[in-house]
Amino acid sequence: MRCPHLPEGFDFTDPDLLQDRVPYPEFAEARQTAPVFWCPQPHGIAGFGDDGYWVVTRHADVKYVSTHPELFSSTTNTAVIRFNQNITRDQIEVQRLIMLNMDPPEHTRVRQIVQRGFTPRAVRSLEAALRDRARQIVDTALAGAEGHASFDFVTNIAVELPLQAIAELIGVPQQDRAKIFDWSNKMAAYDDPEYAITEEIGAEAAMEIVSYAMNLAAARKECPAKDIVSQLVAAEGEGNLSSDEFGFFVILLAVAGNETTRNAISHGMHAFLTHPDQWELYKRERPETTAEEIVRWATPVVSFQRTATQDTELGGQKIKAGDRVGLFYSSANNDPELFDDPEKFDILRDPNPHLGFGGGGPHFCLGKSLAVLEINLIFNAIADALPNLTLAGDPRRLRSAWLNGIKELQVSP
Repeated sequence: MRCPHLPEGFDFTDPDLLQDRVPYPEFAEARQTAPVFWCPQPHGIAGFGDDGYWVVTRHADVKYVSTHPELFSSTTNTAVIRFNQNITRDQIEVQRLIMLNMDPPEHTRVRQIVQRGFTPRAVRSLEAALRDRARQIVDTALAGAEGHASFDFVTNIAVELPLQAIAELIGVPQQDRAKIFDWSNKMAAYDDPEYAITEEIGAEAAMEIVSYAMNLAAARKECPAKDIVSQLVAAEGEGNLSSDEFGFFVILLAVAGNETTRNAISHGMHAFLTHPDQWELYKRERPETTAEEIVRWATPVVSFQRTATQDTELGGQKIKAGDRVGLFYSSANNDPELFDDPEKFDILRDPNPHLGFGGGGPHFCLGKSLAVLEINLIFNAIADALPNLTLAGDPRRLRSAWLNGIKELQVSP
């Protein structure tokens, strides 16, 4: 079996590693020497009762796995590549109710329902309101920074628009957005000791979201409104979500729609401020290609996983049924076979076949157009109101096994 030249025990899902950096040099080594290889782990450390997983680093192989759900399941062990080793199997199994962790045909049924809320028309209908919100967010941050040398870009700007967009989309009152933020943080931050979040607290937060969303769904069934919740749950007949299905859909929105877009915005701002030529170009021209490059550069989800449903072959390696397979989007999005100068932040990059919204197939990001809209709107607002923003410190990164997260980014207006 081919193996890359990496330090003994090196593991791309080590949360201490991702708290420090995304391991781009190690990804490059793997792509060149062993693009698919077995990474051994101490038994059960990821929560799955096994001894490791396959690392998939090339763009073509990540895309192949993503587009063959009959060979590589999202349901068997979920899409999350590493939990806490103390998680129970029951806690893993319940996560199969989230669309991210479903396989066809159940995934197909649920996705066909929820995609009603993400049609081009539905997203366009949010644009005017979100443009106003983006301006208000930046103006509020600027006013709050008055008299201060710096402020935290993450909490004052990056978190707000994704939360407000979700609230706008599903009709959550804006005054409740802080609850959604707190619950989603607890669900995603169980690996970071600063938050003192355990698996149990994360599970409780998930149940809080489900309960909140189920109550919202029940209210819309009783009294439909002109919002996506009513479209998804209140109409009579088949083809709608049950209240509990809607609850788990909101969990997906809270993490996939909130955490990822927030981190893309945070990384995008850091990229601009460390590549001032690109910031000047953006302020001058506002190119349409910007958001896609920010997502490629940030790749907020470093990796997801699939589980082989049968013996198969990938990248010249024999994969056994039941083996876990890690899809490393951060590596695929820097694959020189697809990208010229992948280490360069280039907002004019076109074409840009990145996998930051997934590798195609059934799990391609449902909210891509909404995320792109949010990124465009917030950076337009920043460029207008805070054109001379500068870095005031290095970013503080989230300790996570699979998220490329920034907890804090101090900037000066």
